[in-house]
Order: sequence, then C-alpha cells, then structure tokens
Amino acid sequence: MLRCRDIVELLGDYLDGDLDPATAEALKAHLADCRECTAFVNTYRGTVRVTRQLKEEDLPLPLRDRLLTFLRRHTQS
Repeated sequence: MLRCRDIVELLGDYLDGDLDPATAEALKAHLADCRECTAFVNTYRGTVRVTRQLKEEDLPLPLRDRLLTFLRRHTQS
C-alpha cells in the first residue's frame, strides 16, 4: 500500500509511464481514495503542461537566472 509521500517520489515516473504495472496500479488505487494526492497530481500535471508551453524568452531575465541557478544546484550529483 502506497502512502502520500510515496506518491510524490513516484509521480514523475508515473506521468512518464515508466512505473512497473503493479506500482502504477497501486498508485492509481491510492489516488482513488485520497483527495489530497489527487489534487496534487492534477496541479502537477497542470504546471507541467503550462511550463512546456513557455519559451526561454518568455521568462524575465532575473527569474530565468534564479531558475537556472536552482536547477544547476539541484541536479548536480
């Protein structure tokens, strides 16, 4: 049985279709019973959809710089 914190960790793979079938079904079952996680997933999906439509030049320079700094810091191993 998955917990709410598991959903956060699995969400990217779930939306990309990269989870094994048993885990994907467990995640779907959790979402069927958890309004909070369903709201989180829907918000996440909407955010991804909107951000995919943005072009780099749409971002104000200070925001772009902060975002790049954040991403570089959090993607370094």
